[in-house]
Amino acid sequence: MDIQTFQLFARYHIWATHQLCISLTNLSDEDFQKNCGLFFHSIFGTLNHLLVAEQHIWFSRFKYGISPKLHLDQILENDRHRLIKRIKKGCYAWQEFIHDLNQTTLDSDIHYTNTRGQNMTLPFAATLLHVFNHATHHRGQITAVMTNLGYQSPELDMLFMLMEDQKI
Repeated sequence: MDIQTFQLFARYHIWATHQLCISLTNLSDEDFQKNCGLFFHSIFGTLNHLLVAEQHIWFSRFKYGISPKLHLDQILENDRHRLIKRIKKGCYAWQEFIHDLNQTTLDSDIHYTNTRGQNMTLPFAATLLHVFNHATHHRGQITAVMTNLGYQSPELDMLFMLMEDQKI
């Protein structure tokens, strides 16, 4: 995998997250907090999971080489508006991080301690791709819940971003 691929994924990550966050403003507080049977129960819980996993755990592992001891279901932000703002802001940190990567780093391994305390060594590029795939997975869960609750959910396929780029 090359740097340009990760730059594309970082750009898509920002775009898709922003599209989702715009749609989330239409949800009532009750629906935002409602247990909808997701692994992290609600849209609120799923967004907090993304904040924990993506922006605190994985970003710290990749950028700083440290593995924070956080729980994947930990609530880091109780305020809905601050949570959404932090989710959006974190996407830009990934883009900046990828901007500074080189192919040698992408071709290397990442060493970290997982949430169970086990030391891990995995391919850097594939594990970084996991971070973006993980976010896509949870955005998909959230949009499915929004649709189930009767809200319109955004089109988040990467093709829509690419068409916007070309003004199609």
